[in-house]
Order: sequence, then structure tokens, then C-alpha cells
Amino acid sequence: MASTSYIPPTKRILSDAQLDFFKRSKTHDEILDFIDKLNQSIVGQKLTEAGEGSERTRPLIAILDAVLDIAKNTPPVDNKLSRFGNPAFKTFYDRVQEASPHLHEGLIPVEAIPEVQVYFQESWGNKQRVDYGSGMELNFVCWMLCLVKLGVLREEDYRFMVLGVFWKYIKVMRYLQSTYWLEPAGSHGVWGLDDYHFLPFFWGAGQLRGENSFLLCSCRDHKYLRPKSIHDPEILEAFSEDYMYLSSIAFINSIKSASLRWHSPMLDDISAVKTWAKINDGMRKMYAAEVLGKLPIIQHALFGSLLPPPNDLPSIEAVTDEHGHIHAKGTTGWAMDCCGIPVPSAFGEAIASRPGLKAIPFD
Repeated sequence: MASTSYIPPTKRILSDAQLDFFKRSKTHDEILDFIDKLNQSIVGQKLTEAGEGSERTRPLIAILDAVLDIAKNTPPVDNKLSRFGNPAFKTFYDRVQEASPHLHEGLIPVEAIPEVQVYFQESWGNKQRVDYGSGMELNFVCWMLCLVKLGVLREEDYRFMVLGVFWKYIKVMRYLQSTYWLEPAGSHGVWGLDDYHFLPFFWGAGQLRGENSFLLCSCRDHKYLRPKSIHDPEILEAFSEDYMYLSSIAFINSIKSASLRWHSPMLDDISAVKTWAKINDGMRKMYAAEVLGKLPIIQHALFGSLLPPPNDLPSIEAVTDEHGHIHAKGTTGWAMDCCGIPVPSAFGEAIASRPGLKAIPFD
């Protein structure tokens, strides 16, 4: 059980020197260990076998349903002349923020709500830029980790937290992305594997790796599905309901008309790897380096009492940019790209090229 001295989380990492402290910190190791344990919990498990969850996890599904209802009751405004984010997202964001304290009532101690709800709020995208990236996805993971540290969730819930709660979150995010045309975060994308997400591919490869491959060799993967199977439309159609990796590929293909090689070269390259176990292991290293190890993401990470900042952070002089974001004075280059050139939404591009395409339904 965590301390009862709760602190609303704030940004603390603004420079490369501070980032180095974070990478050696207890909080960094806790987050990565949590992601690893969630990965191990779903090896060989299908999405369709998630079940209904427990009395501890079912309230989280209800919370995500409430967010979806808010989105459905906040339709996009007429924005046909723009391929960028829809302004109605800002209204949606405000409504989630207003509802958040009530959504957390009864789930966690009242005094912890101001801290925990910040991670929850920041999981849906950035209000000012109307964008979304792997940093927001990380905030959702931190929200779940806070619930574990508060004793709301237990290790026996980990399997459903991925296959039930996280996957429901991804489905809600797909609705938000397609409804509000959320832009990819940063002019260099999200430092991830597609326009928005990383973990569905990491954990998705975990689903498909062999149950014994952590201890033995990496040859005991799924009996029939291989990494190259992502290029087979019939396999995607048959198995995307079971495996989040295949579902994510199918979703990308539904939005982008060019070949995977053209619009997702990294995923195309990864399909040449022989086993899911090697892909899963490689993605774990990539997540540590490209998400938890990159300043454009971690400069927006939040630290409070449940996920404390590194000890003895070097002091720096900070400035606030035109977007209201704090940076180390003199910061240039990719560290500023989170606030840089807007990137058109893939949905906006798709609808511009295929006028009959509509926002995806939620199922």
C-alpha cells in the first residue's frame, strides 16, 4: 500500500542530464518491470479468452465505457476543409476531466483521486494540440500501475488488465482517433510502431510467443501463425479478434491504402523475423530505448507520490513555449518536436483520398 501523502503529479524531466537520472531511477525500473509482468501474463492467451474480469477489474471497464459515452455525446464539428485534429476533441477532453473525480469515486481513496486522475486524464491525448502518441499510452499504463500500488488491483489481475482493460482502452482510442482525427504526437511521429501506439505490438507479440520460450528456446511460438502472416489478408480476417498484433495490422490496413512496406516499413521489416519470441524480446528493448529513453516523450512524464521523480535531479533553467509546455532553456532539435510541426491525421488523409470513408464504428 502506497503512502497516504498524495501529490498531484507534475513534469520533472526537462533535459538530457535529467533523463539520465530517470533511466537509473526506481520509478523507471518499476514501470518497465510492470510492463514486463503484464507481457508475461498474456503469453499464449487470446483476446477472446479474456473473460469477464473480477470484481476488482470490472469497474475499470465501466470507467472506459463512460469515456466512450462522453465521446459519443460529443460529436465532431464540421471540419471538412482540414486534415488535422477536430476541435470537438477539446470539448470531449474537458468533459472527461469534469467527470474524472466521479469516475474514480469508490475505486480509490478520495484523497488519492487528485493524483491518480491526472494519469487517467492524460491518457486520451493532448487538448491543445489535439494529438496522441505513445507518451499518452504510457500514461494509461501508469494509471493502472497506480491502481496496483494502491491495492485496487493485484498480480492475479494482470492477464485481464491487458486482454480486457488495456484492449478496451485501445478500442476506445480507435474511436477517438477516427472521430476527432487525432494527429500523431510530434513531427517525428510517436517514436512507436504506427502513428499512435506501441504496446499493442509488444504485448501482441507476447500473446503469440511460445509459453516456454522465456525459459527454453525461442522456437515454440504459435503453432500456425508466423510473423510473416501479417501479409495474408485471410489470416488477418480470421485471427484479428484473437490477437492484438494482428488486429493492429488489420486496423492500419483499413485506414491506409498503400502497402505495409510503404506506410509502415518498420512493421514490414519486423515481419521477416523468424519467431514471435524474438520480436517480443526485441520490442521490449525498443520500448525501453525509444519510449522510456527518449526526451521528447519523458519530458511529458508525470511524477507524484505513487511514481516519484528521480532523487537529486540536476537543476536547470526552464522556459515555457507558445504551447504552454515547459522545456529546458536552450532546448533545440527533436526534444522540441513534441510541440513542433502538426502532422495530418491518417484519418483525415484517408477521407481526403477516399471521400466515402467514414469514421469506424465502435464494437
